[in-house]
Amino acid sequence: MFFRERYSLVLLFIFFCTGAYADTGQTLTLQEAETLALATDPGSRRFQSLAMSMQENSVAVRQLPDPKLNFGMMNFPTDTFNRDQEPMTQIQLGVQQMFPRGDSLKIKSKKSVIMAQAHGHRAQNRQRMILKKVRQKWLELYYWNQAEDLVRKNRKSFEQLVEVAQLHYASGRRNQQDVILAHVELSRLDDRVLDIKTRQEKVRAELAVLIGKKSDSINLPESLPILNTKSNIDEIESDLANHPKVLIAKAQVESGKQDVALAREGYKPGWGLGVKYGVRDGQNPNGSDRPDFLSVGVTMDLPLFKEKRQDRKLKASQHKLGANREVLDQQFLDLRQILRKDFADWLRLDERVDFYKDTLIPQVRQNTEAALFAYQNDRADFSTVMKARITELNTQLKSIRMHVDRSKAEARLLYISGEE
Repeated sequence: MFFRERYSLVLLFIFFCTGAYADTGQTLTLQEAETLALATDPGSRRFQSLAMSMQENSVAVRQLPDPKLNFGMMNFPTDTFNRDQEPMTQIQLGVQQMFPRGDSLKIKSKKSVIMAQAHGHRAQNRQRMILKKVRQKWLELYYWNQAEDLVRKNRKSFEQLVEVAQLHYASGRRNQQDVILAHVELSRLDDRVLDIKTRQEKVRAELAVLIGKKSDSINLPESLPILNTKSNIDEIESDLANHPKVLIAKAQVESGKQDVALAREGYKPGWGLGVKYGVRDGQNPNGSDRPDFLSVGVTMDLPLFKEKRQDRKLKASQHKLGANREVLDQQFLDLRQILRKDFADWLRLDERVDFYKDTLIPQVRQNTEAALFAYQNDRADFSTVMKARITELNTQLKSIRMHVDRSKAEARLLYISGEE
């Protein structure tokens, strides 16, 4: 608990130290976005508070119930209400202490400690989810920023095609349709920029909510960050036992075991010890003072009718324990399935990134150059040139998407494997 408190304080300190980036126009790196998202997320702090609450409760539930103080006046004569008239008249002062069944207090304390650990694991899982979510949004915004830059840069190439079409039309080598087609494609490119801006602003607003900043103050760097992901699926799969979701399910199983143990303690009797001291006034017939009375009593539960209570509670706790074990097994299966899917996506995307870089992009670039050369030498029509240029742009955008999607797959894998 002490470590988590210090960790939260460090995050808050970094948050306030880095909070001025937006006002100075600096770029927001992925690491800074992660730090801001963790520092401003109330969910993890809620689970940490619940963990500390259960930890404190584990001490309280282990204590014996508070003793009870009894005060009474017994056998007062109703004709005179005189304390020394009757020999059995007395003023009593007593103390009673109850002792719960068996080791029930110890078991309740242990269960509270286990639940505190479960809330701690929930806080860890929440932090992993926040990191995955902020990485996904940051990377998506990075893609749309790069897409806008690429489309704007390619607009110059399309403007040059308009000039080429106009020159060929002016010289009588081509008809006016080529010029109109060039302007149409240029307008479609402008519409594409507007669509990108719309998507860009939507993702920027979603990222701003996560990091607690204004959306118009978010500027990203030009380079794509590197996420350190384990490249061995067997190594990641061996770490699944330490995933917060699995640890939460394990804690629930341990809590269920304590419920079973507590139900077994229900067969044992609880008991109480009481001590009373009675003060008497007056004298005996022989002239001696009446002695005071001391009473000691023991009370005890008698769990005689177990079929409808203790037996039922024990069976209920055992069924619940079985359900918790099924949840634990299901968590392993779900995480293993997610891991294999995300790892396969990451491998295929890694291969496609290399394929686009080494093969496809050079090919479409050569195709564009060949189409333009053929058009300038009257061996191809203008639509072929325009189609080649659009194909090259779409391929470049797809290449950027492949890079970003590969990083997104790495972010999902980091949620499964945890940070190095």
